Amino acid sequence: MPEEDAENGGAGWREPVPLLRESRYSQSLERGLAILECFTPERPVWGIADLAQELGMSRSTTHRYVLTLTALGHLVQDARRKYHLGLAVTELGMSALSSTALREHARAPLRELSRRAPYTLVLAMLDGPELVYVERVRTKPRSQRLLDLDLEVGSRLPPHSCAMGKLLIARLPSAERRHLLAELTLTRRGPNTIVSGGALRKELEGIAGEPLVGSDQELAGGQYEIAAPVRCETNEVMAALAMQAHSSLISLEQLRERLGPHLIATADRISARVGYRREDERGRG
Repeated sequence: MPEEDAENGGAGWREPVPLLRESRYSQSLERGLAILECFTPERPVWGIADLAQELGMSRSTTHRYVLTLTALGHLVQDARRKYHLGLAVTELGMSALSSTALREHARAPLRELSRRAPYTLVLAMLDGPELVYVERVRTKPRSQRLLDLDLEVGSRLPPHSCAMGKLLIARLPSAERRHLLAELTLTRRGPNTIVSGGALRKELEGIAGEPLVGSDQELAGGQYEIAAPVRCETNEVMAALAMQAHSSLISLEQLRERLGPHLIATADRISARVGYRREDERGRG
């Protein structure tokens, strides 16, 4: 008998929806998520027996999943030995809402900037030790297709390999930065990717307060990138806005000098749309 069936002790697992199966499909993950989905505003508290009955699983299997979710912070047990959602679920939801709202607020400023500059624009955020593409605006010149790299909204990259990621790491509080750097595997992506921990730390120290960060063929050969910070209402850097260009079209120095100010201004516009106010503006308020 397969392990998953044995764990149920003969209880009939209730398939929520017929799904496309493949060899890498995780039924354990599906069941863990099914447990979380039981917690709704209408019924925010559950016991093990009720969850097991609701999902058609054995109590022992349900209890094991619930203990795991509790250890990870997704569930919390109260004094009555009942469970409710934990802060980890809230943080996931807030992260999803933040990226969605950011994308909406950035759409008009990005369209305007793309009319000024015929280069690829990318908006990205950190998610743990990964950089996630939140929005990407391609440009029309055929040579820019060299920069596609099969990257889309939702794509994930090691943050040390590009200007956006370096900017975001450099702006983290020191404790968070140390923790993230300890998690990173410094793999090489382009000819100039920084793969030494000491060199990366030195680079981060140098760019920590800079309004514009550049990278020279660090993500891919022939790619230049400049990035500017996007801030939230608490003045924290929540995302990075980047402009990417192929070396056959413009030099990195020209990209910085000609288009850097426009990139910074667009990042500031997006920041204002998500609630950021400069110090002098707060004083007037």
